[in-house]
Formats: sequence, C-alpha cells, structure tokens
Amino acid sequence: MKKSLDRALGAILIFLMAVMVIAVLWQVFSRYVMQSPSSVTEEMARYLLIWIGILGAAYAAGQQEHLSINLLEEKCNEKNRKRLRIGINVLVIFFCLTVLIIGGGNLVYVSYDLGQRSAALEIPLYVVYMVLPLSGLLIIIYKINEILNPQKYLV
Repeated sequence: MKKSLDRALGAILIFLMAVMVIAVLWQVFSRYVMQSPSSVTEEMARYLLIWIGILGAAYAAGQQEHLSINLLEEKCNEKNRKRLRIGINVLVIFFCLTVLIIGGGNLVYVSYDLGQRSAALEIPLYVVYMVLPLSGLLIIIYKINEILNPQKYLV
C-alpha cells in the first residue's frame, strides 16, 4: 500500500509542479513581453505553491526525508531506538490529528460556510484549504505504517 501511495502522491506533486511552472512562465511572459500581467496565473501559482509545499511535506514524511535532529537516537540501543521512534511517531500523529486534521478541517468548514471565493480564479477557498486535512491524513497513514513496520525504518 505504501508504494502505491508514494507513486500516486509523487505523480500528483509532479503534475502540480508542472502546472505551476507553466503558470509562472506565462505570468513572466505576459508581464514583460505583453506588458499585461495575468492575475489569474499569479493566484494559481500561489495556491499551487501552497499545495505543493504541504503535500510535499507529507511525501517527505513518508520517505523519512523530513528534517530531524537524531542526536538521542544515535546514543540508544536498538530496543530503546524502537521505543523512541514509536514515541516520536505518536507525537507526530497527535500533532497531525489536532493541527492539520481538526484545525485544518475547521478552517475548511468555516471557509465553506462563509462562501469565501478567491479574487481572480473565483474558486471556493475551502478547496485551497483542503490540503491541510488531506496532508494530515497522509502523514498519519505513513506514521502508522512506520509504527507497524519498525524494522524497515531503523538506521
């Protein structure tokens, strides 16, 4: 399941990045060559950057490529290293649940309830904010997988 999730998330990130590059190139072209900047592509690039950054963080967490300071882990024996990793993963899951899923879900709900729309694209802002609970869910899936299969992730 993890490999399928990695491939799907990687493909989505590549697609979003390609769309953002095209939008930024068009923005630069329209601003400097045509002397008429496009507000649509500027807003699109901003929202795509948000999605790429937050989904990219979820992908990095799943690949064990996130930023970490592992001074304590190096000093532990294998048994305590497993306990430490499980404890850290439980804290990450708690953070994702409270901040990204519950907090992000509340932000999505409030934006939906208020009917907020973006200025240029006229898309509902809750669509932009949906990346928060989605990324939280993905990180939780990755961390549960790491807890259940610790031998794959130990140094």
